[in-house]
Amino acid sequence: MFSHGKDGVPWSPKIVAMSEVAQRHGLRVESIDYRGIDDPMARVAKALEFCRTLDQPPILIGSSLGGHVSAAVSAEIPTRAMFLLAPAFFMKGFEQYTPTPAQCPIAIVHGWNDTVVPVENSIRFARTYRTALYVLDSDHRLTSCIPEICELLDAFLGRVLRS
Repeated sequence: MFSHGKDGVPWSPKIVAMSEVAQRHGLRVESIDYRGIDDPMARVAKALEFCRTLDQPPILIGSSLGGHVSAAVSAEIPTRAMFLLAPAFFMKGFEQYTPTPAQCPIAIVHGWNDTVVPVENSIRFARTYRTALYVLDSDHRLTSCIPEICELLDAFLGRVLRS
């Protein structure tokens, strides 16, 4: 299940590329449309409502605010794994709202040149929760690194689905 960022769309080129990777692994892909929902908790509620209809624990993929949503959802329902892109964790003035994630495989991809969510936030999260962290030469949107992200996702899904 994909969760896009604050100003994102459910089927951006990045999500389309990653969904093709997931489909090659035999996974059904959904991308929730959060457009018009600015409140992060309302986004979490929408994602939880969807996830509760599933017959097995989801693999959650989230970008920016969608990463925050994914982690918050994982704290409420059984989650198979999470793959997060520039997740909006430890944002200045909102640090206390960073969710504690489920104990599941987690990988984070972040850009060194991110001016929206500092890469240090993902480093802090990865250190705290002992997650995999990949830092690429890109900005917040990570669109310049879609092939690399897809390679990382492919390897991540391979590991998760084998376990």
